[in-house]
Amino acid sequence: MPDNQHPAVGHVHLKVADLDRSIAFYRDILGFELTQRYGAAAAFLGAGGYHHHIGLNTWESKGATPPPVGHTGLYHAAFLYPDRKSLARVLKRVLSAGVVLDGAADHGVSEAIYFRDPDGNGIEIYRDRAREDWPRDARGGLKMVNDRLDIDALLAEAE
Repeated sequence: MPDNQHPAVGHVHLKVADLDRSIAFYRDILGFELTQRYGAAAAFLGAGGYHHHIGLNTWESKGATPPPVGHTGLYHAAFLYPDRKSLARVLKRVLSAGVVLDGAADHGVSEAIYFRDPDGNGIEIYRDRAREDWPRDARGGLKMVNDRLDIDALLAEAE
């Protein structure tokens, strides 16, 4: 977590083709709150009362298509949920909306699910394990893994 000595990630700002479609995705599926809208061209969404974690705009991208594979750009934006039950609930909304998953992984430090937003931007939703449960090597260094995540077991916690 940020302190007064270190930077922290504040927000991601995305170029989108259809503002209303993107607002609906980030608000209704991922659970962010619309905090401000600038007409038909831009919007800001946040969580927990924060002014914005996500900026969306169509200034240079209205009606545009995603960039082709093999080009530089955003790999994914990752959104941290507070616990496993919250992650399960948002995953259930993602799947109910017909979003196709790109993958899912247990990284030891976290459980993560990957997919794309309506504009093809990579999205990761995840929850962290408690720091004392993070896998460590023999010298105490962090030892993340890329194991299979049991999606069905996770979804069972959405109830």
